[in-house]
Amino acid sequence: MKAVLLYLREFNVLSVVVRMLLAVLAGGVVGYGRARMQRNAGLRTYMLVSLGAALTLMISAYEQEMLTGQWAWLFSVADVKFDGTRYAAQVISGIGFLAAGTIIGTEHQQVSGLTSAIGLVASAALGIAAGAGFYECVLIGLILLVITMECMKPLEVSFKRKLQNITIFVEFYSIDDVGTISDTVKAHGAQIFDIDIERTEQEGDKLPSAIMTLKLSRTQSSHSAMLSSVAELECVDAVRELIS
Repeated sequence: MKAVLLYLREFNVLSVVVRMLLAVLAGGVVGYGRARMQRNAGLRTYMLVSLGAALTLMISAYEQEMLTGQWAWLFSVADVKFDGTRYAAQVISGIGFLAAGTIIGTEHQQVSGLTSAIGLVASAALGIAAGAGFYECVLIGLILLVITMECMKPLEVSFKRKLQNITIFVEFYSIDDVGTISDTVKAHGAQIFDIDIERTEQEGDKLPSAIMTLKLSRTQSSHSAMLSSVAELECVDAVRELIS
């Protein structure tokens, strides 16, 4: 096994094929989970990002080998400096623009795409590692990346629901109902940090709505209980918790 790894770390046709396949596989595994959740960056995007990063680094390795081999005479005559690590740095810089494009602002002051963005950067890093022949890094990084992006999400949502801070979106029938809703919230011992009115009746046939940022009391810190209390009001048409 050790001999095989040493051979694949050399720069030859077989190692190039293995590195490209590993990069595509790593990007595909990460991208599959995002595609299944219908995120902005899906399966093919992650595969191409990882493959592109691997190709970039292998081009760097190829040039380094040629400049110290067949092109050595030209390298000495031209008297230029070559640093292959700059290729990897430029990959991360370039992926930053692509990652920024996956971050979008949604309704109710929410931001979507942060996980997809950092996932693209991590996928590019996996491709760089694959292109460099750092196979152990690819496999360990892939496992940790999948666990973080897929398995940790339910735990994160559960943790947020246990926090005392909560942000809710409320849709009601009249702008005058804001006072009634606020009184109900305060009756449960919650503190109102901010109320942002999103719509009013003058904006067409849409019901007025608001985003309320609250801090629940220690004795009544149930998110579901607060949502149920607000939803039971006759003046409220809909209410839901906003979780980023």
